[in-house]
Amino acid sequence: MAAHTVTPLTGGLLRLSVPLHHSRRLLAVAAVAPEAPAPTPPLSPAPARKGYFPKRGETVELTCEALAFKGKGVCKVEGSTFVLLCDGALPGERLLARVRRLRRGAFAEAAKLRILEPHHDAVEAPCPLAADCGGCKTQSLAYAAQIRHKHLQVRDLLVNFGKFDPKRLENSEPDAILKPIVPCEEIFRYRNKMEFSFGTKRWVQKDLKEKDEEEGVEQKTNETDGYSLGLHAPGFFDKVLHVQKCFLQSEPADKVLAVVQENWMDPTLGLTPYDVHKHVGFLKHLMIRTGRNVNTGTPEVMVNFVTSCYKPDLLMPLVDNITKIPEVVSVINNVNTSVGNTSVGEQEYTLYGKPSITEMLRGLTFQISANSFFQTNTKQADVLYKVIEDSVGLKGDGSEIVLDLFCGTGTIGLTLARRAKHVYGYEVVPEAIADAHKNAKLNGIDNATFVQGDLNKINESFGKEFPKPDIIISDPNRPGMHMKLIRWLLEVKAPRIVYVSCNPATCARDLDYLCHGVEERDLSGCYELKSVIPVDMFPHTPHIECVCLLELR
Repeated sequence: MAAHTVTPLTGGLLRLSVPLHHSRRLLAVAAVAPEAPAPTPPLSPAPARKGYFPKRGETVELTCEALAFKGKGVCKVEGSTFVLLCDGALPGERLLARVRRLRRGAFAEAAKLRILEPHHDAVEAPCPLAADCGGCKTQSLAYAAQIRHKHLQVRDLLVNFGKFDPKRLENSEPDAILKPIVPCEEIFRYRNKMEFSFGTKRWVQKDLKEKDEEEGVEQKTNETDGYSLGLHAPGFFDKVLHVQKCFLQSEPADKVLAVVQENWMDPTLGLTPYDVHKHVGFLKHLMIRTGRNVNTGTPEVMVNFVTSCYKPDLLMPLVDNITKIPEVVSVINNVNTSVGNTSVGEQEYTLYGKPSITEMLRGLTFQISANSFFQTNTKQADVLYKVIEDSVGLKGDGSEIVLDLFCGTGTIGLTLARRAKHVYGYEVVPEAIADAHKNAKLNGIDNATFVQGDLNKINESFGKEFPKPDIIISDPNRPGMHMKLIRWLLEVKAPRIVYVSCNPATCARDLDYLCHGVEERDLSGCYELKSVIPVDMFPHTPHIECVCLLELR
């Protein structure tokens, strides 16, 4: 097996190098220096401890210098150059942490125990569970600082992984490649879908107090008896943190959650949570989706109970209470008999109202069923799709062929179809392709063709069933594009490619391949990177979306 090496990079970055044939398993840790005033040097600075090497289980005092990709804090012991990645640590913060894992001597992972001194951009997190559930890792970091760090992460990844010239990425000229990040207007209540899990035991995060420091180190969490409905504790598939309200979902969705919480543990109802170890119990998940009535613009809420078997009589008391909320127009029951933790059922039943809700995006109407994929932040998706449209730059005369790779339910391709000659979409999930056809028909679009196929397994015949595209849109999932698809793109040589990415690390890698080639595979790059526009879709999380325009040289 080929060796994996970790190489220090400029700006506090770490890069894990893997053999090319393992590129889909790339681990990228990109850290950026915080934009804070430089502290005044101490009168007697501590000597550098270049030889410092932490021990597992050791409690250390750290200073967080930057944020790494995926939201971990890049921390160091004073006077040392050794990097410890700590979840929940924020730039400028001084903290106490416990060393958990050593990564081949190159860096370590630590668990945050206690804040000794707050960071530069500290704000009070409105959610009391923000530090515990893991859904909003940076809620206590001012939003302006959040997007600043996200922008810098994208920049450093493009330089160190994409091998792009930093002078061309950022300059004062209009043709600078890296554009300012597009912020999110609404930083709370922006999610149109939340999925909560039922659990057999309630997971409680203990407060770490100075007088109980040793106890806190040895026993960071406490599991107490009692049913729970909420979000999984970070790192655990079987531990559920009880959630009464969530600041990310809509207010009508919060009303639904409150009604369910008030009623489902009533012993007279006979409802039990599913035990993932014993494989017994009834309730598995509660999914709440929010859409809009296309005629009135008022919210529409779908409630989906995922259960281990079909017993509608058990659910009806909950349904009766939920449907008193005027925004609730649909109650669904997905039945999942498998022992797995998925929320997708083998059978689906409508217990109340209609089987789907609707939403508007870029002037089009979309039907959303219980298991449909749809952009989770509707308002910011509208902004994202406008950025994509501008990057695609259709002439508008109906002469161009658009190829939409990883098209999902067809949302991007359908928003472009009315200005294109024809849109061809490819997606591996058959249910998503079925929804794409429904959405095209719903909006009266007849110049869009959607095909089910795995873009990671394309062969020599791929591309023969459609004309040569003028514009290719690629919106892959987090692992990025397979080398087979990279090779095909370099061979077909479409005039423009718009790469939409939810993972800037694999995005930078793929941009490097398309622009600079892959020497080990005897592939020559033939594209020039014209622009990269980061878009913040999910405030208080480490996730970043990027829209990248490439033009054929």
